[in-house]
Amino acid sequence: MAEIIVRRQVAKGRSRAGAVRAAGLAVTLTACGQAPGEATSEDTGTTTTTTTATSTLEPTSSSGSTTAEVTTAEATTAEATTVTPTTAEVTTTSTSTTTDASTTEPAAGCADLPLCDDFEAEAVGGAPDPARWTVTSPNCSGSGTLAIDGSVAHTGAQSLRIDGGGGYCDHVFVANTEAIAAIGPQVYGRLWVRFEAALGQGHVTFMTLRDSADAGGKDLRMGGQSTILMWNRESDDATLPALSPAGIALSTAPTPGAWTCVEFLIDAAGPGLTTWVDGAEVPGLVIDGEPTPDVDQQWLNKPDWQPALVDFKLGWESYAGQTMTLYFDDVALAATRIGCDG
Repeated sequence: MAEIIVRRQVAKGRSRAGAVRAAGLAVTLTACGQAPGEATSEDTGTTTTTTTATSTLEPTSSSGSTTAEVTTAEATTAEATTVTPTTAEVTTTSTSTTTDASTTEPAAGCADLPLCDDFEAEAVGGAPDPARWTVTSPNCSGSGTLAIDGSVAHTGAQSLRIDGGGGYCDHVFVANTEAIAAIGPQVYGRLWVRFEAALGQGHVTFMTLRDSADAGGKDLRMGGQSTILMWNRESDDATLPALSPAGIALSTAPTPGAWTCVEFLIDAAGPGLTTWVDGAEVPGLVIDGEPTPDVDQQWLNKPDWQPALVDFKLGWESYAGQTMTLYFDDVALAATRIGCDG
């Protein structure tokens, strides 16, 4: 009889130990932010084992089941301990993914710039967006035409096509005035242009900016002569570069039938002028305050040149008879450099 009482006391002791350990497990899980019986891992096997162990801790009817229960609780406690690193690992992975996503956010688009036009919005055969552009033929008009084109494009499906004649009055341009006024003294521009023929020996223009500070509003012009790209100041016919062999060698000739990225900076405060073609600065198309023989001596003959730009025009004007079909696309103006991919 005394032996039976001792065995019952031992069983009760073991039962109480199991209950204490079960309670400790529940407290541990709760402290980890989890209710008893819930898993902290997405692993299915861990979830099943933890749930079973918690539910089997409740019966205390026999010493045999209680002993088994205590063993299960110990195993579960050890298993729960291994779950915690898994939870931390999942959290770390999630944080890393969020950081990676934030670094791949796209940069501000071209649409945020003072002027940005890819000529996709208007109908093929019509004029470009009248909210941005005015079609103009200064002084006189002739055979020059322009329209939105759907067969040639740098990006998208459309571009602006210019068919310019060989006489001065056969010129045609599109003009924008609002963007220049909003930018300030440093004007950056970017345009993609495609000439269907090589630039010739005679003087031509495909971009102009009216300078209200130069002889009452003469144009600062970009075009070509001697087969290269060239800047020209209408008021005194100065060229950049000077059309000497050395100056010509420091410019570049666009490839006919291919898209060329032309960027420029006109700095009224400098004053200064910088030109990039396909992302590279062109030495012969730079005014930086340092005289360069056979390059900028004509330009520097007017030391008080300080441009005050009031418009921006694209088109074709010929002074020596060359006709041209050319296309413009992805045109932009801004107060900082845009880049060919902007």
